[in-house]
Amino acid sequence: MSSLYERHRAVAPDWLALYYRDPIELTHGEGRYVWDADGNRYLDFFGGILTTMTAHALPEVTKAVAEQAGRLIHSSTLYLNRPMVELAERIAALSGVPDARVFFTTSGTEANDTALLLATAYRGSNQILAMRNSYHGRSFSTVGITGNRAWSPTGLSPLQTLYVHGGVRTRGPYAQYTDERFVDACVADLEDLLGHTRDVAALIAEPIQGVGGFTSPPDGLYAAFRRVLERHGILWISDEVQTGWGRTGDHFWGWQAHGQAGPPDMLTFAKGIGNGMAIGGVVARAEIMNCLDANSISTFGGSPITIAAGLANLTHLQDNDLQGNARRVGALLMERLRSAVMGVEFVREVRGRGLMIGLELVRPGTDQPDPDVASAVLEAARERGLLLGKGGGHHTTALRIAPPLSLTAAEAEEGARILEEALRSVQNEGA
Repeated sequence: MSSLYERHRAVAPDWLALYYRDPIELTHGEGRYVWDADGNRYLDFFGGILTTMTAHALPEVTKAVAEQAGRLIHSSTLYLNRPMVELAERIAALSGVPDARVFFTTSGTEANDTALLLATAYRGSNQILAMRNSYHGRSFSTVGITGNRAWSPTGLSPLQTLYVHGGVRTRGPYAQYTDERFVDACVADLEDLLGHTRDVAALIAEPIQGVGGFTSPPDGLYAAFRRVLERHGILWISDEVQTGWGRTGDHFWGWQAHGQAGPPDMLTFAKGIGNGMAIGGVVARAEIMNCLDANSISTFGGSPITIAAGLANLTHLQDNDLQGNARRVGALLMERLRSAVMGVEFVREVRGRGLMIGLELVRPGTDQPDPDVASAVLEAARERGLLLGKGGGHHTTALRIAPPLSLTAAEAEEGARILEEALRSVQNEGA
């Protein structure tokens, strides 16, 4: 046990989990690679939980942060902030939300908190619809709407939350249906649920569920939901903390796969926009954003130094068409992984979109989750120089793959080869 690990255990909460039997200390990175304190190099297929969006040590971001730090690190929202206005203008234009207003926060949790505050104030209701298997943050209110028992440590909440079917396509009571019938059944479930409630403030949903194991419904489900919600005056919040900024390849925002009935009333964002700097935020229609009748500010939201990083990062993303790269390289990686798992009995499904790919693992011959095999594959991949993530919700275990969007085809092949070796080594050990 390393001395740093011992020190960590002495001061950190027991529930602050670490990956690996022998936790690693990452010291530096470049491109899609990181190095640990022992000098080992790893291909990073998790990006600090989908946060290193473009590349490690991206020169444009590093330069922007250093230059801004030399001028002014902090001011708060009580003063005009040119970089904040510039980034807000760009995000508002990209969002698809009409008459958009942008409020910056420091995390996705805080962004979702803000969206819930706006929705409940605007609608005068504390009832929220959320998806089963969802994850929306670690604050008191976002834990209360999270539909994933593993990440919801208390049932206490200021909100009354009702959970809807649809976030998981291949499990649950509608799994055997065609996509069309699946959507129809989920809409019928929503209609029935609304018949048993008082006024509901909003539905919050991840277009692709992140912590839940990169699960998603058929395209168009949330458009079908929106048509129902609009009849009741209920708002739609799209949680884009993990799906935003082109990661899915096909779309800049995850909601666009469900945009047939128009954009959401609000979207939340975080993670990738700062490339590691702490930026989150909410985009909402002006009438919703402006509905608060009390004072509010943000001490750290929109900080000049984090916004400088966000501006440089977004510019690099768009100038280099990293969304297009996520689509092209993601398709290659998905195809390669599906080939790699052939004959691996504990892989139930390879799923995802763009550079947001999940492998669901089970006990061979069953649909039962196997967290032990997931940990074993994680360890085996690390030993061979590949970092992965884990996830999953009710009765599921998944590996999560979400590298920086600049991943090359050669790096995708390298990662797929290592993961195949790890999968087969674990299978052989268990044989």
